[in-house]
Amino acid sequence: MSALALSVLLSLVSAVAYAGGAIVQEQVAASSPDAQYAPLRRPAWWAAVSLNGLGGLLHVVALALGPLSLVQPLGALTIVFALPMAALFVGRRAGATAWRGALMATVGLAGLLSLVGASGAQSLDTAQRVGAALVTGGAVVALMIAGRAAHRHPAVRSILLATASGIAFGMSSVFTKTVAVDWTGGVTAGDLPSLAVIGVLATAGMVLSQASYRGAGLAAPLATLTVVNPVVAAVVGITMFGETFRYGTAGTVLALGCGVVAAGGLIMLTTERIAREGVDTGEAALAPAPAGDTVALPEAGAAPGPVPVAVAVPVAVPVTETPVREPVAAAVPAAPVALLSDKVVVPSPPVPDTAPAEEAYGTRAPVESDDPLSYGPFYGGPFVPPPMLGRRRVRIRS
Repeated sequence: MSALALSVLLSLVSAVAYAGGAIVQEQVAASSPDAQYAPLRRPAWWAAVSLNGLGGLLHVVALALGPLSLVQPLGALTIVFALPMAALFVGRRAGATAWRGALMATVGLAGLLSLVGASGAQSLDTAQRVGAALVTGGAVVALMIAGRAAHRHPAVRSILLATASGIAFGMSSVFTKTVAVDWTGGVTAGDLPSLAVIGVLATAGMVLSQASYRGAGLAAPLATLTVVNPVVAAVVGITMFGETFRYGTAGTVLALGCGVVAAGGLIMLTTERIAREGVDTGEAALAPAPAGDTVALPEAGAAPGPVPVAVAVPVAVPVTETPVREPVAAAVPAAPVALLSDKVVVPSPPVPDTAPAEEAYGTRAPVESDDPLSYGPFYGGPFVPPPMLGRRRVRIRS
């Protein structure tokens, strides 16, 4: 196998590894909402890190064996491989709009990278390295703050974090190229700060890419990362390493057109995700309440407040000739009902007092009667006093 064919094969395998790592990252983000940046306790996340590392290693080897104009555009196929792989392995299918956006981003990026011409091996001096590191850090922090402010819109937040991740990865590639050029003359202690910057940027890119997949799906953040990473590296190469576009002015115009196509694909992916979020929110708002829930209405004259939702609890009633009661909501207090076994007190009508005024006990004259029992009103009913030996009676008033 020739070096060119091996370079193409390694580029394709690298794109597949990147796509597999992105799919695993998205699954980890969906199942670990609390650990949005670095779920270190999840073995799947370390598997995603390994796949991304493998993809980066294969990409570097492919660049060593083949021309930059061929290897870089093939690396843009990551998003094209990720969509069918996600549908095959995790059952996450993409719609027609997502496919169109992904293809537009891939075609635009591939055309842009193919128009970037190579230059001789150049490096950055100390002042340029410090300036590039500070500008990159400021841009990444600003995008992180903007993403935090847009937490109510997961799609926008995802694009901002994916852009920050792409910038970190792209500048990591720039510093890697700088260190590689320096090492051609031998390894020196002056390269240690550059190596530290490479480690920090690569770690930040991995952590931010993981956070970008939370609540935003796969296509939009992956396409953004795939486009921003090489574009940042190409911009730095043109501005600092003296690289130019092929074919002069015509090549520059074509490159700008390819950049517009790639940006249109990213916008299409973002708007498609925002529209899907709106549909999901509307369906959740219009969803009917679960069966068995009743709304307890406030009583008349009660203070306004939140309406409680209570589960209807059926009241067990023994089988009798009385009708069966309907289920009563637990949140509505039922009025007390007196049972038939309780004593019912009915007041008696008032009895007119027609008896003569009482006399003193000692001056009261005996009443002549042949009836040994006497009757008198007592609480509206007859009163039967016990028999007395004498024929005298004492009138008792309540």
